[in-house]
Amino acid sequence: MNSKQDLAEYWIRNGIITDRRILKAFQDIKREDFVPSEYKLHAYGDYPVPIPGGATISQPTTVLMMTQALEIKSGQRVLEVGTGSGYQAAILSKLVGSKGKVISTEVVKELEDYAKRNLQKAEIKNVKVVFTDGSRGYEKEAPYDRIIVTAACPSIPEPLVKQLKDDGILIAPVGSRSSQEMIKAKKIKGKLVTENLGDFMFVPLQGEFGFD
Repeated sequence: MNSKQDLAEYWIRNGIITDRRILKAFQDIKREDFVPSEYKLHAYGDYPVPIPGGATISQPTTVLMMTQALEIKSGQRVLEVGTGSGYQAAILSKLVGSKGKVISTEVVKELEDYAKRNLQKAEIKNVKVVFTDGSRGYEKEAPYDRIIVTAACPSIPEPLVKQLKDDGILIAPVGSRSSQEMIKAKKIKGKLVTENLGDFMFVPLQGEFGFD
């Protein structure tokens, strides 16, 4: 699978991505604009691709599975912890629409600059990239309807739970440095009700509530 169409057909055929809005967002966003020039031919390979700062852009299937689990509605406010290349934020931006907003935090300065350039090139206006320790959330724009963490957490950071609205959904890979479970958590009366969406492998979360 080395094309956008191949991936979309694979997801539909296997029932992996069933939300048509997410499939449209995938078609609308040029993934090749969010990877370094030397990796453009790999943009639609279903595997992680290196980006600046020693990080990676997650494989397309992982990005869209996490997005689908968020159950995003138009007009919502979403916090993303770990901007990376800006690709996940770009997908989210299409789903929240012009009345919604995506706040994306990045702790690596090189990546913050890289993501901002990519999002500007893609003419995306409803994403705000903030250089900060995202493991503490971003109180200034809280509360959030949805929160997505794109790095491995030892546990779900308490500040993120506090900044999530009641009935809100949080997605995060939780576990050790070497393996994590993708946790989908819904906040009900101030408490998280969780389910496991399977095993994944992400780079470690940095910051106060990340790994040492």
